[in-house]
Amino acid sequence: MKIWNTAFALLLSSFLFIGCKDKVTTDEKGKEIAATTENKVAAKPAKVTVNIEGMSCAIGCAKAIEEKLSHLNGVQNATVDFDKKLATVNFDEAVLSSEDILATIEGAADGKTYKAKEIKNG
Repeated sequence: MKIWNTAFALLLSSFLFIGCKDKVTTDEKGKEIAATTENKVAAKPAKVTVNIEGMSCAIGCAKAIEEKLSHLNGVQNATVDFDKKLATVNFDEAVLSSEDILATIEGAADGKTYKAKEIKNG
């Protein structure tokens, strides 16, 4: 019984040490994708609204695109509205460009499903 308790404690400790690290991955272009960028102040704040064609559902498409955008390094927040076919992204232009955001949207899924077009405001 003592061996099981020790093994369980060791396993739990290992899981906590490994699972609590910030995971940093890269996208297809080699740009760093941070786990979260919330609470970071943008050096050069910007906002882009994007029309997205090709979405067929709110959960599988819109939420998946929103997740990809939210995890880009430099994005403060991203929302995708399936009904309006719009994505709104607040980001740091010193880290990321609107072209990077368009490429991320179009690169989601198989790279051929979604078409993204920036909407110029004003």
